[in-house]
Amino acid sequence: MSSHQKAHTTDLQEDFTLHMRGLGNRTVLYQQNVASSLGLHNNDFISVDILREKGPITAGELSKLTGLTTGSVTALIDRLEKMGYVRRQNDPNDRRKVIIVPLYENKDEVSNTYMPLHNAMVQLASSYTDEELALITQFLGKASTVLDEQIDHLSSKARNKSSSST
Repeated sequence: MSSHQKAHTTDLQEDFTLHMRGLGNRTVLYQQNVASSLGLHNNDFISVDILREKGPITAGELSKLTGLTTGSVTALIDRLEKMGYVRRQNDPNDRRKVIIVPLYENKDEVSNTYMPLHNAMVQLASSYTDEELALITQFLGKASTVLDEQIDHLSSKARNKSSSST
């Protein structure tokens, strides 16, 4: 079976994957609206969210995670630093590197923007048992890993395509 052929799936599995795609689309739309409400470019907001998840990282690491060029990441960091979302810090292990440190968690506009979603998700979570939440959380972790693998796969294909066309 080629990698492009669909494996045998049940109707329930197909319905599930359609709902997951829909959730992904809504997540992207939500992120775009949050970025806009905060006066950020979408890539800037995605980078802020990556820093929230990963913690302080180098500009090179942020470039790899976002797929942006190092020059674009430098301009992005300049914008975020000017707005008070990050600060640059010298890497104590390598003076040639700079670590990007997130600062936005204490910004009221970020907290105020996310609080309604947070509260709604806590309310939704409260409708499940602890065992169900543990299973859902496990699934979300595994789904995130699958998405990371697919992002790496697509990024690799795009890099190969662009290097073969030059």
